[in-house]
Amino acid sequence: MITFCMIINSYFEMERQTFKVLIAATGSVAAMKVPLLVDSLKKLNENNLDYCIEPQVMVTEHAKHFIEDFDKLHAHEDSTEWSAWQKRGDPVVHIELGKWADLLVIAPLDANTLAKISQGICDNLVTSTVRAWDLKKPLLFCPAMNTRMWEHPITSQQIAALKEWGYEEIAPISKTLMCGDTGVGAMAEVSTIVGKIKAKADKKFHP
Repeated sequence: MITFCMIINSYFEMERQTFKVLIAATGSVAAMKVPLLVDSLKKLNENNLDYCIEPQVMVTEHAKHFIEDFDKLHAHEDSTEWSAWQKRGDPVVHIELGKWADLLVIAPLDANTLAKISQGICDNLVTSTVRAWDLKKPLLFCPAMNTRMWEHPITSQQIAALKEWGYEEIAPISKTLMCGDTGVGAMAEVSTIVGKIKAKADKKFHP
């Protein structure tokens, strides 16, 4: 299979190490920014000559509702999991994706999926991949929800559980939300998320 980084390496006529980023999008309206996140990561490769960032995307069913031109993402979804496995020996997608990736970024992480992950529930491709994630590798999560959901007491408890496991939060910001309310709960800016991802790649290749 020809990958994005193979094409980039051919263009620059050099062989670069690859930093594999798995982006998990859940059912927040902020999922509409996933294509921009992917494009922004790919643009880093135009200037970075040390390594190439290779993004892949997986989504929950509700995330798909917010992503324009979803098919262009070539994202993994629940149907990917079930169509890949027919018999013993076939790939288990939520395991294979976890093995493939150097970094998992949940962006956006909605209130529902936050609650599931904090309780160990794994009922779809995204939550199963998170549950099977190798804790020796970094995981970033970007909460995104209405301010009232963010301020509910259980949210801070759930965030704390994820942090206790070594997951790293990219905190939400305050702005006017899609519903018209103003307050904390919007997903961090794409530029902030890209900066955090680049920092993880830099740390891997320039410890």
